Formats: sequence, structure tokens, C-alpha cells
Amino acid sequence: MLPLVHEGTERIRTAHRRLETGSFRGYTTGMKTAVSIPDQIFEQAERLARRTRKSRSHVFSSALREYVARHSPDDVTDAMDRVCEHVGQQGDLFVARAARQALEHSEW
Repeated sequence: MLPLVHEGTERIRTAHRRLETGSFRGYTTGMKTAVSIPDQIFEQAERLARRTRKSRSHVFSSALREYVARHSPDDVTDAMDRVCEHVGQQGDLFVARAARQALEHSEW
């Protein structure tokens, strides 16, 4: 068994290596930031986190991800355009007819 001094020294060396190489990120991944939100929203988010057994960070990250996606329609359009280019113009008569019928029976 190695002496405690050596164990502590090795931990310090490992931490220094991580700092030097940029591989040390702390106990969380991602960017930490401070924001001000109304108390009522914070309390609702806290209740949601407890009810769903998720961390507060997860709840706020998910909410922000959804908000950004909802307000970035160009990103969605670009992604759909890339998929269409990848799939190409393969025509399927059955699919075209089924799509046409579905659209005829739906309200826009």
C-alpha cells in the first residue's frame, strides 16, 4: 500500500495535467452562467425538477433548448433541406397518393 502523502501527490499531479491539457471540466459539463428569473418561474421549475426527478440544470437546459429550437425556424428548414437532398428525388407512387389523400382530408 502506498503512503497517503504519495496518493495526495499523485492526485495533485493528475489535476495539474488536466488543467494543462484542458481536460479538467469540474463536476459538470457545459457552461455555467447566472441569470435572473422571476421567483414564480423558478418555483415552478423547482417543482418540475422534483416531480420528474431531474436536476435543476437539466430542467433549465431542456427549456432553453426547446425555446431556441422553437425560435430558430431556419435551422429546422435547413435540416429538412439536407434530409431531402440526401434522400433525393426517389418517387414512390403509393406514398405520393397517400400523402395527397391525407392532405385533402386535413385543415391547414
